[in-house]
Amino acid sequence: MHPRFAPYLFGLLLSGFMSFIVSGIATVRAAGLVTNLPSIWLECWLTSWVIAFPVVLLVAPMVRRLVAVMVRQEPGR
Repeated sequence: MHPRFAPYLFGLLLSGFMSFIVSGIATVRAAGLVTNLPSIWLECWLTSWVIAFPVVLLVAPMVRRLVAVMVRQEPGR
């Protein structure tokens, strides 16, 4: 894969992992430890991921700029 796609791949993977974890916690809290929890979780995760991926792509540049403002730059860098 060409390096120019790295930010998109990063966003895809980050949004996938984060939405998987967060949707799992939210699903268990909402539904409890029911027998069909994996299928409920999968449905919630896929819905979350569809939303999370474009949000990550849109928000990432703003967050990078915010971090750059908040982090002190060393002289000569």
